[in-house]
Amino acid sequence: MKTQYTHNDITEMDRIKRLHLINSITGVKPANLIGTVSSDGQENLAIFSSVVHLGSNPPFLGFVLRPHFEFRRDTYNNLEQSGYYTINHVPAAHTEQAHYTSAKFDEGESEFERCGFTPEYLGNFPAPFVKESPVKIGLKKVNEIPIPQNGTLFVIGRIELIEVPEWVDEANGKLNLEKLAIAGISGLNTYYKMTEVGDYPYARVADLPDFKKNQ
Repeated sequence: MKTQYTHNDITEMDRIKRLHLINSITGVKPANLIGTVSSDGQENLAIFSSVVHLGSNPPFLGFVLRPHFEFRRDTYNNLEQSGYYTINHVPAAHTEQAHYTSAKFDEGESEFERCGFTPEYLGNFPAPFVKESPVKIGLKKVNEIPIPQNGTLFVIGRIELIEVPEWVDEANGKLNLEKLAIAGISGLNTYYKMTEVGDYPYARVADLPDFKKNQ
């Protein structure tokens, strides 16, 4: 048996059930900690699962910020002040710590300190990285696009700095996420480890395998 939900079913669904269903329906998403710092030096760290690749030349990444007018949004406020932020992959061994950065701490409290992460500054980059993260990305905000249908913001950043372990800086530039032992997120609070299941060549019609033969 299978279950189908219409748009009307989803709209009238219990709020918590709808949150879990719609947040998990896209599958496993990247788990990232975004680090920022306010103009008075207060460091902030928050978990996000909406980071997406927007292009490699120039190197742009985007992520979605929830409505900043409902609650205090330190990430948004810090971005408005400095324009710089970091994206840090969540190690699979630190998922519980990362998850609790989403708690509503009092103003002036640092998620770095409360959740057991170490702020790290690389070179002259003005925003804090997560020392425990194996993949660190420093970005400068270049645009924000309001999404009026739900009041969110799509933030676009240009990559200014990347740090990865020396052993994964291979000639082809690929990162082996399984060896890096990073996590992904499904829904609001379920975390997964990465397992590589295939590494295929650039897709060309001339090289297409005979998939029907194996059915």
